[in-house]
Amino acid sequence: MAVLERNLQISKELDGSIFLFGARQTGKSTILRQQFPNSIYLDLLDTSLKNRFFKKPSLLYEMLNEEKEGTLVIIDEIPEVPELLNEVHRLISERGLTFILCGSSARKLKRKGRNTLGGRALPVYLYPLVSAEIPDFDINRAVNYGMIPSHYLAQNPSRRLAAYIDIYLKEEIKEESLVRNLNAFHRFLEVAALTDGEIVNNNNIAQDCGVSASTVASYFDILEDTLIGYRIPAFRKVKKRRLMQAPRFYYFDIGVANHLLQRKELIRGTVEYGHAFEHLVIQELYAWLHYTHSEEELTYWHTYTNIEVDAIIGDARIAIEIKSVEEVLPRHLKGLKAFGEEYPESRRIIVSLDPINRRTDNIECIYVLDFFKLLWHEGL
Repeated sequence: MAVLERNLQISKELDGSIFLFGARQTGKSTILRQQFPNSIYLDLLDTSLKNRFFKKPSLLYEMLNEEKEGTLVIIDEIPEVPELLNEVHRLISERGLTFILCGSSARKLKRKGRNTLGGRALPVYLYPLVSAEIPDFDINRAVNYGMIPSHYLAQNPSRRLAAYIDIYLKEEIKEESLVRNLNAFHRFLEVAALTDGEIVNNNNIAQDCGVSASTVASYFDILEDTLIGYRIPAFRKVKKRRLMQAPRFYYFDIGVANHLLQRKELIRGTVEYGHAFEHLVIQELYAWLHYTHSEEELTYWHTYTNIEVDAIIGDARIAIEIKSVEEVLPRHLKGLKAFGEEYPESRRIIVSLDPINRRTDNIECIYVLDFFKLLWHEGL
């Protein structure tokens, strides 16, 4: 498998210790080994090491208490033995060591009584690959198989995607007893995929899954805590038009959503390709905002009369519509024109497969690959 250079330079984040979070197989262990080859590295997926620390957490302090101040220690999969956080706290306070604490779920660390280091370690997130990290980036491959490194680069990504969901259900959900009814949760994953990129309606999803609306809400919380999905809030400022206020939900990677929906070999021009294309662009925007430490929020704009814009950045600074069309026509600009009536100072962009970049009605039409280059090399 090719070794790719990631945009996230963790050394720039190391103003003290950090928690490095990311969904399974996003490349956390790989990036840590690449960027910090001389660190002390403890992998808690090593069963024997995990068992020893589980039986005696203070063993970590005994192991490291004579290391020099500033020594970097990486503990991979820290949620496997969260009791170690007390010893990490001691080593930071007493010995001045620096830690990178890595995991695929923040949920285990949120439980009552867990030591979260009192702000001594800031959270940093690693996302799936982004277009700027891939030489000869293939938009159709990304739309079909997603951007998890082992899936995008694989010869047979479909099998890997199936295994990914099975591993997630077994290791993150079943083993942690996060839900009482695993079958209902599996059904929820599929129904959530049907609403991927759509406005969340807990009551409708509850009817489809045979559980309560409150259970659905808790299921969405589990997806966010285990970094499998996230909710994009609605744009809240109301001027002329009444706006929807419920969030939209996205799986963290379009390949996961495609697998759950049994979407295979998506073809340009189809509705399914359009949904996946929109998700991919949102996925890039979401990662870009986090990697650049932007304080601007990513939202969407949707009126009660069903006029919408897919992505709003900040306080109406930028409005982005996403269409998988190969020729942008006036009817594709309806949402951006309506948004411009309320926010004439906003920058309005339509991202599409149309290769002719141009400006029409004060709206920028940008080819998707040029938009990605703009995003990662210049910013918006």
